[in-house]
Order: sequence, then C-alpha cells, then structure tokens
Amino acid sequence: MKHAAGTLLFIARFAILGLAVAFVVGLFWPGSGERLRERFGLDAPPAHKTSPSRVDSGPVSYADAVAAAAPSVVNIYANKIVTEQAVRMYDNPVLQQLFGGQPTTFQHREQTLGSGVIVSAQGQGYVLTNNHVIVHAADIQVLLYDGRIAKASLVGADEESDLAVLRIDASNLPVIHIAEQPLRPGDVVLAIGNPLGLNQTVTMGIVSAIGRQLNSSSAEDFIQTDAAINLGNSGGALVNAEGDLVGINTLLIGKAAGAEGIGFAIPVTTAKKVLDQIIATGHVVRGWLGADYAFVPVAANSGLPGAARGALVTAVYPGSPAALAGIRPRDILLRLGTDDIRDPADLRRHEAALKPGSPVEVSGLRNGNPFHFEITPVQRPAMNTGAEFGN
Repeated sequence: MKHAAGTLLFIARFAILGLAVAFVVGLFWPGSGERLRERFGLDAPPAHKTSPSRVDSGPVSYADAVAAAAPSVVNIYANKIVTEQAVRMYDNPVLQQLFGGQPTTFQHREQTLGSGVIVSAQGQGYVLTNNHVIVHAADIQVLLYDGRIAKASLVGADEESDLAVLRIDASNLPVIHIAEQPLRPGDVVLAIGNPLGLNQTVTMGIVSAIGRQLNSSSAEDFIQTDAAINLGNSGGALVNAEGDLVGINTLLIGKAAGAEGIGFAIPVTTAKKVLDQIIATGHVVRGWLGADYAFVPVAANSGLPGAARGALVTAVYPGSPAALAGIRPRDILLRLGTDDIRDPADLRRHEAALKPGSPVEVSGLRNGNPFHFEITPVQRPAMNTGAEFGN
C-alpha cells in the first residue's frame, strides 16, 4: 500500500513539473505547441467556426459614400416675383359701404428651396436640378458645399421629365461620379439634399422598385425608394453605397395621401440624356407615333402570364404617324425597330427615344395575324404631364 501511494505521489509531482515547464515554454515561445504537433505529424484541434454575421455582408458605415458625393450636392435658392389679386378698400366710408373695395394686384418676392448636383465642370459648371424648383424664377443662387455662393443662369429645362440644367461660373467644382451598374430592388441608396433648409442632410433607404410610371401618357421611368425625401430635396442626389449618382430626387407621396416612405427619383440614365440634349440644343426632342396604349388583356384560363408581352393600341390620333402608317385600335404592337416591346411603359420609352423624321419598322398582331408597317415618327407635341411635383 505504501509502495502504491509513493508511486502515485511521484507521478503527480512529475505531472505538475511538466505542466509548469509547458507554461513557461508557452509564455516565452508562443506557438511552439503547434510547431511540435506539426513536426510529429499530429493534427491540430479543429478551430471553432463562428457563424457569419450580417454585418460582414455590408458596410457598417456609409460615411465614405457621403464624403465622396456630398461636395457635389448644392443648395438652390430660386427667387420668384409672385403676382396676387387683392381688394383695396375705399377710404370714404360711404363708398366702402356701397362698393366694398376696388380689385387690384400686388407683387411680392417668394423664395423656393431646392437642391442640385454638379454634373460637369468642363469650361462651365453645369448643375442638374428639378424644373419645378426654378420655374418662373427671376434670380437663382447656388450655395456650394464649401460655403461659396454663385449666381446661376438657366441653360434649359424640360417640363415633362421635370429636369433643368443650370450654369454657374466657379472654379474647382467637385463633379459627382455617375454610377455604371444598373440598380436593383433592394439596393441601398442615400438621398442627399437640402430638406426644409437643413443643409447637406443625408437619409438612407433601399430601392423599393424601378421602372415606376405615374402617368400613363408619359415616358416616365422612376426609381421608387423609402429613403426620406422632403420639401427641399428636389433636384438632390440619390447615390448608391459607393457614393455614385443613381438618380435625381424629384417627388414624394406624402402622408396627406395616407402614404409613408414612398419617394421617387429620376434615373441617372434618363437625366444624362436630358442633360446632353439641353446642353447641345437648349431643349429636349422626343419621338411621337400618335397613339395611346394599354396592357394586352389575357384571359384568366389561358395559361399565359398576366402581363403579356406587347402593348395594345387603344386610340390613334387622326393625321398622326400611326394613322398614316395604318395602325388601328386593338392592334397589338410587339416590336419597334430592333427592340421588343414588353409593356405600354416600355413602348413609351422607346417611342420617346426615336429620332423624328427617321423611318422605323413596327411589328405586331391584328386579329391574330402578324403585320409589319413602316412608320415615320415626328417630334412629340407639348403635353400635360399630369404629375404633381412639389417637394
């Protein structure tokens, strides 16, 4: 018994001494244990795997994107002379009692707040903003990111797209970088502007939808977002998570309509086309065929998708290019030039991009039979867009 107890005591002392030596070695030569296991061919214990965090899939902060884009976003102050009707009361009490007063008009100065984006600085600085921000303005002032103030002149405006181009004479203008990748629903976006006079305000949201059309007679192609857009944001930048321009903030559907988190921006591709045309000619030219369109009706038991390809002609204007080419109501248009037609909104966009006076082939179905007509678009006449812009 004594012999067994002594043996156990010896083993315990030896184990304690070994642990002490291992501690000292590990303290002064870290990593020696792994090297010894590798030398003798022993496998290292499996490392503990941590589940990926949601933070790993996106940036923790968008400060870099804001820093890249914010210097290109400006405040716009448009001063307008507003004429209002009034009644001037007569000084004589008898005349005042008999006739009340005399109709008159008076003028007062009114200032509109908005935002803009510096999109070019080649020779002259060009600022893109909304038309409703500067329409009827007698004087336009631009406040730059660095505190400088510049007087702006109007190069041209397009009421249908609600875009306007301003020119400012200033040096060292920071031009925003335009996004090259297309947007997708779910992409993170940031709205930068001057809401309610709160300079350089940034709000964040996602792309709720793309290709929104609020007026069926116009070639609209809005980005819908839940990034907060308020009065004064009009004309400001909608940028992606890298700070690249993806749209121009233009309108919102407010709480008065029972809505929340529904704002709209003009895609940068549309804005760039308008910008280039206004700089080149001072106005925007759109093609027009002279017909109205609707979705192609599909029977519920047909097995076809509800949104069938193409556009149904609902009306043809007398003397229009469509009428002269032989297009009739109830025709289904499937192809315009080399482009397939997905739906009426898609047809409107392709139609607007046509060059007036250049013939194009239109293909479709009439009573189930295919047809091909050559049609020569003309310049689109002025139309009431029907959209309410006011943010």
